[in-house]
Amino acid sequence: MDNQTPENQSGNRIVTIGIWLVVLSLVALIAWGLINNSGTRPAAGSPAPNFTIHFYDGYEWQDAPDPQNVQLSDMRGKVVVLNFWASWCPPCHDEADDLERLWQQYRDDDVIFLGIAYIDTEPNAFEFLQTYNISYPNGPDIQSLITDEFLVTQVPETFVIDKDGQVAFVEPGPIVVERLTAVLEKLTAP
Repeated sequence: MDNQTPENQSGNRIVTIGIWLVVLSLVALIAWGLINNSGTRPAAGSPAPNFTIHFYDGYEWQDAPDPQNVQLSDMRGKVVVLNFWASWCPPCHDEADDLERLWQQYRDDDVIFLGIAYIDTEPNAFEFLQTYNISYPNGPDIQSLITDEFLVTQVPETFVIDKDGQVAFVEPGPIVVERLTAVLEKLTAP
């Protein structure tokens, strides 16, 4: 004979359901991680994944055949500083002035800075760009296609791509000006 009261049976059922929910959630999380991290993160010495970006109005790359829509491969022959950022990211605010200053310093040395707004709204992104007087090309990562190609999991994150389309340097987190400057000096040296 069962000595459990209806209250105990109900409590046991809730605990059992809770355990199953936790187990199923963990299985789903592991599966999601395996699916989304099935690629290899671009590292120094590896080819940079090609992508197309549609720039924000006023933030186009003027040297492109179609300044509004550009592929990374269109920038071959230039050093590309690819910065993933978001208006809601405090470290992105911290590095914004440094990135603009470095852009102004290297823009005439076959270096192109390219900002990719990550999971952001256009009004917030524009406000961010205007607050920091950003003048280098910038655009949204529509449907996170670019961040998926680069396996970006946090912002800010910066990739430097050499003139041959190879990843030369990766800076997860905020840039360190001295490190980025050293990389740019090396890649632009005659």
